[in-house]
Amino acid sequence: MKYLLLTVLLLVSLGLNAQSQLPRTDSLDAGWNAIATDGVCSMGTPFQFYAKPSNQSNAVLVFFNGGGACWFGEACDLSSQPNIHSPFADMDQNNPALSRGIFDFENNENPFADYSVVFLPYCTGDVHIGAGDTQYTYTNQQGEEVTLTTHHHGKANSTTVLDWIYENYPAPDQVVLAGSSAGAIGASFYAGLVAEHYAPTSVILIADAAGGYGSPFLSNTHKAWNTEAVLPDWQEYEGETNTSITFEDFYIASVNHNPNLTIAQYNAAEDAVQIRFTQIIGDPPGSFSLPQRLLNNYVEIESAVAEFHSYTAGGNVHMILQAPIFYEYAVEGVRFVDWVTDLVNNRSVPDISCVNEARGCTMAPGQE
Repeated sequence: MKYLLLTVLLLVSLGLNAQSQLPRTDSLDAGWNAIATDGVCSMGTPFQFYAKPSNQSNAVLVFFNGGGACWFGEACDLSSQPNIHSPFADMDQNNPALSRGIFDFENNENPFADYSVVFLPYCTGDVHIGAGDTQYTYTNQQGEEVTLTTHHHGKANSTTVLDWIYENYPAPDQVVLAGSSAGAIGASFYAGLVAEHYAPTSVILIADAAGGYGSPFLSNTHKAWNTEAVLPDWQEYEGETNTSITFEDFYIASVNHNPNLTIAQYNAAEDAVQIRFTQIIGDPPGSFSLPQRLLNNYVEIESAVAEFHSYTAGGNVHMILQAPIFYEYAVEGVRFVDWVTDLVNNRSVPDISCVNEARGCTMAPGQE
């Protein structure tokens, strides 16, 4: 019995030591720090995240990066087509030091210039929420049967990062969760968990360029990632399955479970990437209107929650938070950077919509 107890204590100690191997914020450099974990990306390569501490404020920005998705064999196999997901955490597109927009900390208009920032690379093909390994089998163009295992470990990787945040920022004044594209979907899911952990602290969600999904074929993605296995045990998710859950449910459940959470979306009305992915999911070209689908999804959320904010620009440019146009886009005389600044400062913001450029939109360079 004594040896059994010692063994248990040793295992617990090893687990704690493994967790403590992640550096604390007081040991980090002032700029971006890449922090290795024992997590994995879709192909089994290592997962890492980035942190940039600040001593200028007690607010934290948590950003979920985008980069496609995969939920069938050809999409998950790097040697096949369509190759539509980012498979490695150390890719340039997963490096926040190479981004602009909200990561331009020298811009005096950046509302997050003084925040501590944590950046989650995206490399699991599962919008950051996958429950584990999935085996895919398909027939390639040569007629050969291909079997591969994809590590959809988005939930495990994200939990590692969030646990690190909870430990290193135990009492922030404010937490902003943001994400672009696939990261917007992940951020909407984790916003509820973060808001629950930090209640009653103000938590704000800014979801960029992922509000137009909705298809009878969307359940195929959730089945591949086994989304139902990662849903928290909340009344708001009661009865939800891989067949029934939608991305809008993440917003609705998160904010209804947490009165300290504010939710907002940005979309471009003719976002070319959202249109492309909707077609890959299963909608035939020309079978849907993205502006109408955005409106339908907004209405679904608004009808189920007390408050929801949206900003819809014209044009087809995908994502805004990581680009210089964060400071340039304007709709009906309201610049997006000003709208976000008001949002994070708890000032009232109007819902903004510009489906027709004639209504006063300032488009991204090259989109006039």
